[in-house]
Amino acid sequence: MSENAEKLPRQPVPALDEILGVPFKVLDDGFVRVVDYMGSDQAIVQAARVSYGEGTKKISEDRGLIRYLLRHRHTTPFEMCEIKLHVRVPMDCWRQWIRHRTASVNEYSTRYSVAIDAAQLTSPGEWRTQATENRQGSAGNLDQKQGAELSRKETVLHRQAREFYDECLAAGVAREHARRELPLSTYTEAYWKIDLHNLLNFLLLRMDSSAQQEIRLYARLIGEEIVRKWVPFTWEAFLDYHFNSLHLSSLEIQVLQAIGAGNQKEALTRAENFGWLEKSGKSLKRNRERAEFEAKLRLFNLPTPW
Repeated sequence: MSENAEKLPRQPVPALDEILGVPFKVLDDGFVRVVDYMGSDQAIVQAARVSYGEGTKKISEDRGLIRYLLRHRHTTPFEMCEIKLHVRVPMDCWRQWIRHRTASVNEYSTRYSVAIDAAQLTSPGEWRTQATENRQGSAGNLDQKQGAELSRKETVLHRQAREFYDECLAAGVAREHARRELPLSTYTEAYWKIDLHNLLNFLLLRMDSSAQQEIRLYARLIGEEIVRKWVPFTWEAFLDYHFNSLHLSSLEIQVLQAIGAGNQKEALTRAENFGWLEKSGKSLKRNRERAEFEAKLRLFNLPTPW
């Protein structure tokens, strides 16, 4: 070992140390808490510079480097940071969560242990209606009177399901068999360990307004209450360059160029060539890509050229 090599201390993050083990409530009976973590904004800077010292002396230079890395999608340095969370989440929400196959997971086992005696309940004003534009999403809510009746029936269903589950266990039915009688609203718990690069990808998708409301609440809490305190420079850059940024496809750029040049005819021609302006009778056919581009135009207060 080189005589010049120095001992490297662990890089603590005081703001994150303050909330270690503290559960943050989500939904009616869920939570998220930090169990452990490794790394910090400084660790990202060190990895990017292949440095073993204290990195740059100016904080502004560290911030600038992190912003450069995220802006240009240099992701490896962010893999130097890891975090382990303990989460309590409804099973239907957990199904979406576990689709992100970039974390190490150990979930509460209902084959080995009795299922958690808690299920997410829906208040009368929270029954969402099916979206017409998005087949997998929701939009709006049922009225309070209708919702109150559904909430009452939901409570009865949950109680009956739990009673039957307990009855099965008492009769000697195997836990792995009896658990299938429980609703997807039943809570589960897991330890979830992930590096910062993949965590940001998770948050990018699950904080988005198109994500299901329940998992969006978990994602926003993780981002705003945990990641922001853990790696503040990275969180700031993530919001600026990814979450709150705008992506333009090559097709959109071509139409936008024509609009910017004041050539509406050319913009229409390009949109037609892309299949955006097919008609059904006197009306334009529904086209999701065109609708997404129109939403981007509205952000810039630009008129739709068709």
